[in-house]
Amino acid sequence: MKVLVAEPLSPAAIELMKAQSDWDVVFSNPKEYAAHLAGAEALVVRSAVKVTGEVLRQAPRLRVIGRAGVGVDNVDLKAATAAGVLVMNTPGGNAVSVAEHTLALMLGLARSIPQASLSTKSGKWEKKKFLGSELRGKTLGIIGLGSIGREVVLRARAFEMRIVASDPFVTSDTAANLGVELVDLDTLYASSDYISLHMALTPDTRDLISTGALDKMKPGVRIVNCARGELIDTEALREALESGRVAGAGLDVFNPEPLPAGHPLLQVDSLIATPHIAGSTEEAQEIVGIRIVEQMITYLRDGIAINAVNVPAVSPEQYRTLGPYIILTERLGNFAANIATGNPKGVRLTYSGHIAEMNTQLIRNAGLAGVLNRSLSQKANIVNALQIASERGLATAESHLTRSAAMDSVRLELETDHGVVAVEGAVVLGKPRLLHVNGIYCEAPLSGHLAYLRNRDVPGVIGHVGMVLGRNSINIANFSLGRQNGPARPGEVLEAVALVETDGEVPDGVLAQLRQNPAVLIARSVEFSS
Repeated sequence: MKVLVAEPLSPAAIELMKAQSDWDVVFSNPKEYAAHLAGAEALVVRSAVKVTGEVLRQAPRLRVIGRAGVGVDNVDLKAATAAGVLVMNTPGGNAVSVAEHTLALMLGLARSIPQASLSTKSGKWEKKKFLGSELRGKTLGIIGLGSIGREVVLRARAFEMRIVASDPFVTSDTAANLGVELVDLDTLYASSDYISLHMALTPDTRDLISTGALDKMKPGVRIVNCARGELIDTEALREALESGRVAGAGLDVFNPEPLPAGHPLLQVDSLIATPHIAGSTEEAQEIVGIRIVEQMITYLRDGIAINAVNVPAVSPEQYRTLGPYIILTERLGNFAANIATGNPKGVRLTYSGHIAEMNTQLIRNAGLAGVLNRSLSQKANIVNALQIASERGLATAESHLTRSAAMDSVRLELETDHGVVAVEGAVVLGKPRLLHVNGIYCEAPLSGHLAYLRNRDVPGVIGHVGMVLGRNSINIANFSLGRQNGPARPGEVLEAVALVETDGEVPDGVLAQLRQNPAVLIARSVEFSS
């Protein structure tokens, strides 16, 4: 397996990669990595490499992109999802480093440290000019109580600061446990001496710190941003700094990045600017490097996606429970698509038993992938199946039954313009197994080579099947039969199904011979990869 490392990683992360005996690791750099994309199945980046649609087109075998860090702005998630490439990051790996840098910028603003240093080194001794203020007793407003925001809280409390926070995804109980008062944004703006930003960039948070927001803030407020440059309206901040309404700003991130030389914001004396280095410590780089390699090992070896950003998130424990059902449902979709007639219109999934109480989104995606791969040249998987289904107008629905059901099972109904095919299966002794086809009980393993027949329930069909397969040197491994429940109405012939597991593939010519018996209505072959 070829793993391409496009940016520097810590020595410990590199050693961990080299220890994987089945990995062919290629170490490159942002300028030359593209030459190695063709055979790469995994790609590791930090922030310099931009993974665009064109990059993805050059890597047709790519399965996963690992971002050694938090933000994935440098990865085209829509294009990666469409290509079926999983994207994962390492949230929290640099939380302490970013939090410490946040406090460093606050201290720098409180005591004018960069300006005082520059003045002193130029030969001046301006003690009176650089009168500072203490952090003690000041109110710090934190916008975003994620992993970094919480680390800032812990450190700011050591400075005896009063802390308020705003985060729509955090409960008041959680905030109280941190010793933080949860308030709305307007209250935070009005009461804070320092404001620090720690939220993700979304359409709602872009330009959050605007002229309107700045007008609501306490005169003399100081603003720190180690999150995303786009959270602040650059021009509005510059005007507020120049007017003195905002006493100072400490920025590690900008929009655009880097700001061009001579940009008006960079000329403001009350600005402390650093070049996006908040997470750049030896410790943080080692942590995120090791974590992303560990996550990629787990995904490539076991299929467990930790910290994925473009598929539904589940814990490793949940994934181990869901894994067999993901395989089962993909094979149910494959089986249904192979025995159905007509163009697909919709897929409905029904989950019964304990599995119905879990997050079934990955199971749903697997079922869709099984259906789609019957007729697509583009490979569908749990990453891109829902997107492909939506693009092709394939309706999707799910139902969850209670735990009182007799057993854990998945039912998949495939609607086409010719009708509905319904199949149901379960995981038996860890293996996917088919239980029902269109309401007829007929049990068979969903593996290897399987021939499916639907026929009128009359004598001679089983003998015909055995004769045809024997004549063509196809050995039968297992033969499972099922029939409609009777009794039939006068003159009516009920139907039956047969699932024939064979040692080898049943070619189209042999299927045609099976259909020569007038009682055989359908004869199809289904192949399952191991």
